[in-house]
Amino acid sequence: MADPLCRVELTPSFLEHLEAIEAFLVEADAGFAFEDLLSELRATVIPNLQRFPRIGRRYLAHPPQSAEALAQLASLALGAPDALREYLHGDYLMLYTVVDASAQANACVYLLSIRHHRKLSFDFAKLWPAA
Repeated sequence: MADPLCRVELTPSFLEHLEAIEAFLVEADAGFAFEDLLSELRATVIPNLQRFPRIGRRYLAHPPQSAEALAQLASLALGAPDALREYLHGDYLMLYTVVDASAQANACVYLLSIRHHRKLSFDFAKLWPAA
């Protein structure tokens, strides 16, 4: 019997980053590239994450070196940095986390952020505001 598919959820921060990507591409007369990105998300990325939620590498496999990034990671809830994963697809790098299955629900993948792979960093402060 096959394992049940994971649910994949797009967080508000992921959607904000998608909107920024769209605005940038439309302004550069490359709106078609945004449509291609959405198609790839629907046809490849989301189905892959549904079947193989840990397909991406652990974010901390190559931890950041800057003092600012290390401070942001230290400010996250206990265990949160260890749960972060990266998925590179085409020109885009996605940051996500997996919440394991419970008695009430299947596992769920939360897409936290998306950026062009050449962009400098993820904005952790915006992903997890201080409590």
